[in-house]
Amino acid sequence: MKTLKEEIVGLFQKCGADIVRFGAAGACKDPAVLKLMPEAKTVICAAFRQLRGARRGIEEGSTYYQYTTNAVEVLEENVMPIALLRVSALIEDHGFEALPQRRNQLIMQEEGSTNFEMDHTTVYRGKKAENVLDFEQCALDCHLGEMGESGSLLTDEFGPFQRYVFIITDAEIEPDKAVEPHLCDKCGKCAAACPGNALKSGKRDPWQCSVYYNGANMTKNPFMPPDAFADDPERLAVITGECDLSPERAKELLEQLIFYPPVKHSYRSSICGRACDTACYIHLEGKGVLSKKFQSPFRKRPEWKLSILEPEK
Repeated sequence: MKTLKEEIVGLFQKCGADIVRFGAAGACKDPAVLKLMPEAKTVICAAFRQLRGARRGIEEGSTYYQYTTNAVEVLEENVMPIALLRVSALIEDHGFEALPQRRNQLIMQEEGSTNFEMDHTTVYRGKKAENVLDFEQCALDCHLGEMGESGSLLTDEFGPFQRYVFIITDAEIEPDKAVEPHLCDKCGKCAAACPGNALKSGKRDPWQCSVYYNGANMTKNPFMPPDAFADDPERLAVITGECDLSPERAKELLEQLIFYPPVKHSYRSSICGRACDTACYIHLEGKGVLSKKFQSPFRKRPEWKLSILEPEK
């Protein structure tokens, strides 16, 4: 007879999960876990790969909606919620309570922060966001992987290419072994790849990231017209990613970044395609440390770059 842990892993995998890990609720560093369920014994983390091919269009500079649609929206809004509900029902069939936790993309705990994947005008901040799980910390506490220098979680299988959800339960299940950091070598390639220098301080600037995630760098945005930001006194610094942006300045620019249509659920289409994660993946693949192998390397040609266009007078 299968154990409850084996049943949970098996059903998550049937629902599309690639990695399932278990952590002890009492050992979690995020206090929200026990605030949400004071009787919790276990936190379960399920990770779902982002298809490498979803980034192919951005890598080639040919088409862009696949990354946001297939590697973000479909996972967050369709695949992972269904998996969460099915596995939670399995746990409750065994007589234990299950609290499913998916990332709420529209809630930020920090008052002045933003989510670069979303329309910033739709985000709720501060006290409205109390007792929301710290997803990155919980993933570490469930022994999913290690934290990379860019702030993305890295796994042996997929590097930074996954998204994840949790179930908090009062079922006591044996936790997995801790992960010793061994993937991130602090090479700096993630920071160097960002088209907006959002990682130059050693920590992601969410507003700077948001502007360039949405395509403010002309050299990496084939949809930007030559007259973009023509009346902006800092135009050259903006379109080359060399401008240090305050939150207020970032909001001004975001209102003008409508060169590519958004997808549903308030998601903004990514023009950079998480260039930091792509650079990290290419580095890890080149080192041969990822367990998921492909027939050919992700980067098949030299990285492309467009010239800076001057607006017509």
